[in-house]
Amino acid sequence: MNPIEEALKIKDQIIEWRRDFHMHPELKYEEERTSRIVEEHLRQWGYRIKRVGTGIIADIGEGEKTIALRADMDALPVQEENDVPYRSKVPGKMHACGHDAHTAMLLGAAKIISEHVEEFGGRVRLVFQPAEEGGNGAVKMIEGGALEGVNAIFGFHVWIGLPSGVIGIRDGPFLAGAGIFSGRLLGKGGHGAAPHMSLDPVPALAELILAYQTIISRNLDPIETGVVSVTSVHAGTAFNVIPETAEFKGTFRFFKPEVGDMIKKRMDEIAAGVSRAHNLKYELNVEELTPPTINDKEMADFAREVAEKYGFKYGDVQPSMGAEDFSFYLQKVPGAFLALGIYNEEKGIVYPHHHPRFDVDEDVLHLGTAMEVALALEFLR
Repeated sequence: MNPIEEALKIKDQIIEWRRDFHMHPELKYEEERTSRIVEEHLRQWGYRIKRVGTGIIADIGEGEKTIALRADMDALPVQEENDVPYRSKVPGKMHACGHDAHTAMLLGAAKIISEHVEEFGGRVRLVFQPAEEGGNGAVKMIEGGALEGVNAIFGFHVWIGLPSGVIGIRDGPFLAGAGIFSGRLLGKGGHGAAPHMSLDPVPALAELILAYQTIISRNLDPIETGVVSVTSVHAGTAFNVIPETAEFKGTFRFFKPEVGDMIKKRMDEIAAGVSRAHNLKYELNVEELTPPTINDKEMADFAREVAEKYGFKYGDVQPSMGAEDFSFYLQKVPGAFLALGIYNEEKGIVYPHHHPRFDVDEDVLHLGTAMEVALALEFLR
């Protein structure tokens, strides 16, 4: 069985699935229609099914070793701007990150594996996960047993940063850990013409934002990587009134846990210092949402060997400060998160993930399916 040849046979079916999912996007933990369609196919093909909310754990085959393959299913609250036949039919919702493609690719792999199950020397587990976009659906799937008995796990993400059809494989940190923060400075309101009679939080917040920019530039080794971005600021409603509070929120990113710890520590120290300097009080909430996605070197090397054996185009992929909750799986079992290049200038597929005109090069989706099949086939030999 040649995985690429088998995937080519169902290339049009994979595209059809992807377009159907694209036209009917569902946000995190709302993936009722998508998961129903996936489950119907899997049951028809002989998989043993366990539901975890809107997520699905599906097993086929028997043996001492188990490999897991994962796809995420949720969409984003984005209004699509593409003028295509498969445009989203749901106002304000869109598959702007490619999860429709991920689901279709793994569904294609499921079909091929079921038709050749006797060639696999162990158990294949498919994890169709909800709520990757900010819902940490991976945690729910792990709690539901997705990794029980699993020896290795692999996932795919379509990737606008690679030429179409190229599989990106990277050792170590691939995607960043992500956190969110929100807070406010509390002062004393008053008339804009008499600032001496108030405790103005606005200039204090300006100082805090500028000081947060030094967390990375003046506290982190320049060789290391991190991000702190204040993305929302709000204070007051009238032109002549000094407000009592000034609010802010944003995100931080990191590749190493110790960098994340340093960022959180400095954020609180700066908020406390600025507040004290201006006779204000402060409130700050810092929450780490997702750890870094760190690929196991042995599993990354294995993926390269598989790609080489079957003639896939592959290469390195640059790390990204984007985050992915596949990281939670990699904290538990060895594995690797791979990228499938979709950038195709001739087709106008050039827009970044989460953009209202994001799209994928459907002509290479079968390669993602084929690689998933090949990984399972070779791991279970």
